[in-house]
This record gives sequence, structure tokens and C-alpha cells, in this order.
Amino acid sequence: MKIRATQCMGLLLLGHVLLAACDQPATQAVFRHDTATDATPWTTERFDNSAGNFMFALVSDLNGGERERIFEIAMAQLALLRPEFVISLGDLIDGGSEDRGKLNAEWDSIDARAATTSAPLFYLGGNHDLTNLTMRDVWEQRYGARYYHFLYKNVLYMILDTEDNDAARMHEIYVARAAAIEVLQGDEPEKWSETEYYHMPERRYGRLGSEQIAYFRDVLAGYPDVRWTFLYMHKPAWQSAGETGFGDIESALGKRLYTVFNGHEHNYSHTERHGRDHITLGTTGGSQTAPGEMAFDHVTLVTMTDEGPVIGNLRMDGILDKSGHIPLGGDELCYQISRCGRAAQ
Repeated sequence: MKIRATQCMGLLLLGHVLLAACDQPATQAVFRHDTATDATPWTTERFDNSAGNFMFALVSDLNGGERERIFEIAMAQLALLRPEFVISLGDLIDGGSEDRGKLNAEWDSIDARAATTSAPLFYLGGNHDLTNLTMRDVWEQRYGARYYHFLYKNVLYMILDTEDNDAARMHEIYVARAAAIEVLQGDEPEKWSETEYYHMPERRYGRLGSEQIAYFRDVLAGYPDVRWTFLYMHKPAWQSAGETGFGDIESALGKRLYTVFNGHEHNYSHTERHGRDHITLGTTGGSQTAPGEMAFDHVTLVTMTDEGPVIGNLRMDGILDKSGHIPLGGDELCYQISRCGRAAQ
């Protein structure tokens, strides 16, 4: 068997089997072998290497009571898994302040930690990131758009802002939230459910403003024939679609193929709505204050195939490096409070 050097980018010889990438993308290697019989010691020659296949990752909620080192370890684990890019589902910083110096320091810390993975990390704002008008201004100065879209290999990604309240309502929520936090941190935290903030619908579901809704309706109209559409948001606006404004986007989605992801709840769940997957992620370092079997630290891997997305969740306590350990000395940490106890946080 001869292979001209000009034909092949690289060769890997394994016993009598030769894999060569010849005049094709790296994802479509040519399979060659020296077995002349119909019987072969392998199951199939149908390799899952379509040119349209790619993998990306999701992380969610490292704040709302960040547990030290978890996010850094997640970035090291993603560096091992090698997704093409990563999307955050929000609550990247603690926030809750109008001190620009403090806010910028927190974002500097996130930027530095995000840079340790080899893939681009797309930011999405949560309530901790966009609590007040000052935080919104800091975000826009540093990162520009609070909601946006991008296209990758003819797949549409829509990044929503569920903190999209007008200025007056945003201030009301900020003041009520600060008062509620004082109750939670005081002598009678059980009275949290009696606070004004607890009963605000924006606390649970968020809100999408009219300009944002119009923006995404235009985006959907502009890309009617994509392979798939993904929608990402921090709060589950879809759970109260008629009140949050998400219903208008939902109607524009029509019958296209799409998947919705959100964070905020710190507990993993999966729901089908209108025949489409709606997935709430757990945490990637955030608090697990109401621990249960679905409150755990994880990263989500999504592999886009010709048939649609294949979604897998990897618990952080099971992603090991070549030494058989969690990177950065992470074996000693707790990734699910309901299993290893609050003392291990």
C-alpha cells in the first residue's frame, strides 16, 4: 500500500491498521487496513466523523454563594475534554454592588480563570451579574451586548438576557433583593419567604424587554433554515412564557427544531415543552443550599450531529486527568453537598 506524501496531512500506524487524513478535514480520516478477507476484527467501518459534527460545552451558576476552587477545576477539566467552545448560563460574579471597582475586580477574576481553558467562553448574564443599572453599565463597557446571537456551522445560538427590566423596575428589584439578602443572613432566615423580593415574579422567571423580543424575532426570521436552534438564558423565562415575554419568541420559533437551556435553579431538571427539550442545569461551583440528588456540580457536553444534538452531563467528581485524579488537586473537594455534607463545601 502506497500513500503519496502530498496526499496526506498525517499518518498513524497502529499494528496493521493505518489511519490517514488525506485531502480531507481532520474529522474525516480515511480508514485503511491490510485485511483481505470479509471477516474483520472490528464491528463496523461507519465512523462518526461527519464534517458537520462538533462538540461544545455548557457551565452554569458558579455564584449565588461560590464554593472555592470549583470553577477553576471545571476550566481545567474542560481543557481536557477539548470542546470547540463553552457557553456560560450566568451568575459568573457575586455582584449585588454599585461599587465599580469591586465589580471590575470580580470580572477580572472571571476573565483570568476563563482564559485557562483552550476554548472560547461565551458569557451570559444572570441576576448576580446584572442586578442593577451600574452592573449593567459595567457589563456593557466590558463586553458589549447583553443579548446576542451567533451562527456556528449553520447552527443558531441565541443568548438571552432575563434581567431585561426597565430602569425603574430594575431599581425596585435591586432594593427588594438587598433587603431579602439581609433577612437570609440575619437571625431569622426562615422569614425569607415573607419578603417582597420572594414574591416578585422576576425573581424566579426574569423578564425579556420589548426591544430584545423584537431583536430575536428578527434573528429567527433571518435564519429560517439552520440545522438547529439553541436558546440560552439564566432564569427559566419559558416557565412563565406569557408573563416574561418569552411567549413571543416561542411563537416565532414555530415548528423549527430547537433546544432550550437555563440555569438559576441550582438543581438539574429536564422537561419537554411543545415536543422540545428544556433543560435546567445544576451548578459549576454555585451554592447548593437546597441539596438534593439533582443538585451537583457538572459540565454539559453537546455534540451536534446530522440527526440533532446529543446531550451528555459529566459530573465534575468523575472527570479525571491522565493520573486518575481530578485536576488541580480537586479530589479533596465536595461536588454534591447532599452526599458529602455541608462541612465539605
